[in-house]
Amino acid sequence: SSRFEALRDIYRNMTPEDAAKVKEIEKVTNHDVKAVEYFIKDRFKEMDIMKWGEFVHFGLTSQDINNTSVPLSFKEAIEESFMPLLKEVLGTIKGMAAEWAEIPMLAKTHGQPASPTRVGKEFNVFAVRLEEQIRQFEQLTYPAKFGGATGNMNAHKVAYPGIDWITFGNNFVASLGLKRSFPTTQIEHYDNLASLFDCLRRINTILIDFARDIWTYISMEYFRQKVKAGEVGSSAMPHKVNPIDFENGYVAFEDLPDDKKKDPDDEDFDEFDDDDPVEEDDETEEIYGEDDEE
Repeated sequence: SSRFEALRDIYRNMTPEDAAKVKEIEKVTNHDVKAVEYFIKDRFKEMDIMKWGEFVHFGLTSQDINNTSVPLSFKEAIEESFMPLLKEVLGTIKGMAAEWAEIPMLAKTHGQPASPTRVGKEFNVFAVRLEEQIRQFEQLTYPAKFGGATGNMNAHKVAYPGIDWITFGNNFVASLGLKRSFPTTQIEHYDNLASLFDCLRRINTILIDFARDIWTYISMEYFRQKVKAGEVGSSAMPHKVNPIDFENGYVAFEDLPDDKKKDPDDEDFDEFDDDDPVEEDDETEEIYGEDDEE
């Protein structure tokens, strides 16, 4: 009905000014979710439906809001932004693998010349790795908690004992494209969220490996970079073209503790020092091509 559409317009037409009003309310409540509740109730007053106002947060605790809204936002970000871009990258890598399938290349292991390989095969390694992680990611579910103060829907049962609240909760959460965790305590378990995040971490690791490999191939002069008109490869050495796109890609996907991260604006920041050789260790050994031990 038009009334329901007007209610949905509260979030569909949310403005920065509305968000500022929520923050003003929060200064009084000192509680973020309660501030949102009061903001919605104010809209109920404007719509002359305040007799239903207490149903805005009926039988709920803050985590019933947080543990549905955050996974839903995460799901939409993955499906609408992240995954389409990742699959675009995957398609580009697969295209290069096919184009260069028969081009020979000397592989290196432990930084030393090894058996020959093909450029296309090396690119296909990354394509297969990404495809497997995407497959695993798409099998995972987006969890949500919806069960009241301690996960038992006590208030719901007392107020309306004739309703099957477990089925109601399952259906409501499913309507959002999420999977209801049951039973729970006051909060979501977070185990399934951790699985989603860990899969994203592995995808990031693959992309780090890819950026490192291309950076290394450039340093070995297997590849040369194209210079666009007007671009400057180095501020002091005109013969150079620094592989900054791959360096930036490496930093963007890198997963380091906060105390290990470097600020790119720091004058001492130099993720890839021009004068330093690529170090070999267990984590970067794969850079040099085939990772066999012979």
